[in-house]
Amino acid sequence: MDKIKQVNLYRAVSPLSRPIADSTHYINEISFVVAEVVLASGITGEGYLLSFHYSPEAIAGAMKDLQQFAVGYHCWQTGKFLRDVAAEHEYFGHNGLQKWAAATLNVAMWDAWGKTLQQPIWKMLGNTVDRVPVYGSGGWLSYSEAELLEEVLEYQARGLQAVKIKVGSPEVEQDIMRLRKVREAVGPGMKIMMDANQGMTLPDALKLSTQAAEIGIHWFEEPLVHTDFDGYQQLRQKTGIALAMGEREYDMEPLKALIARNALDLWQPDLIRIGGVEPWRESAMLAHAHHLPVLPHYYKDYDVPLLCTIPNPYGAESFDWIDSIIDNPMTIDGGYAFPRSGAGWGFNFNPASLTEIK
Repeated sequence: MDKIKQVNLYRAVSPLSRPIADSTHYINEISFVVAEVVLASGITGEGYLLSFHYSPEAIAGAMKDLQQFAVGYHCWQTGKFLRDVAAEHEYFGHNGLQKWAAATLNVAMWDAWGKTLQQPIWKMLGNTVDRVPVYGSGGWLSYSEAELLEEVLEYQARGLQAVKIKVGSPEVEQDIMRLRKVREAVGPGMKIMMDANQGMTLPDALKLSTQAAEIGIHWFEEPLVHTDFDGYQQLRQKTGIALAMGEREYDMEPLKALIARNALDLWQPDLIRIGGVEPWRESAMLAHAHHLPVLPHYYKDYDVPLLCTIPNPYGAESFDWIDSIIDNPMTIDGGYAFPRSGAGWGFNFNPASLTEIK
């Protein structure tokens, strides 16, 4: 009764969708692909990936390839499923869209497993904390000054203690101006982080890190191309700024390389890109062994319960993009997010928000 008998695929678009941009991407749609596994018992589990407007046919194709492959697995065979998929995908490579597809189904299987046991996933795994700090994310380069300040002040009014701002403008001085405006608006008590989305050269990242020191920057995310390990080492050694990285990684090799160079302060795994719950937790354990806290990328509705189960949680990134199209938005109060008490991940997409992918 706990075997998967069917997988359904859907597309959803956030009601908050509007064009936004960082230093390397123009995003004209905030959209998602949702996988639903249906067990023989009738229990369902959901997993979703953030797709934006990129490669919709390729994403749908990767997901469709696993629709029949997943049938017949017990919902609790999450690790076996990932291992078998990796063997199936070896010819075309383990990294890329095929890993995204496998991870989304892995997440859905965990949801169905939790619902079968009538337990939230953070209780299944055993928790170390019962709440996680969250920070407000955004500060897009496409924002006007008024839009930027409106967003950070709204986060502050909601009780969040930290906010992240995009940098990587054509001129470093523009980034400094925006960061100063944010500091003036939120005052000295709120933490400010900056994220270049890999869009800077090492000289510009050095210049920005040095000039931003007086503003008080908590950490600098993805200043350089994520494979420039020596650049990360130089930036950290020469400026002393704390560095965060990891969202682009499909495995733990970059984490190992950065650890070897003493070039990282915060590890930021992306649950879907790194391959699902098991690889996410493996990377968190490696980070813990080297005294690095974990601050995952984007998926707070999955990351908060997972962070509650590891010894080195640092915080979660907060976006509101799915809140109005799910049945149970996560509780955030006083700058902390609380894992849901419901079984599995504790939420489902509203059927009205979903369009079937055929």
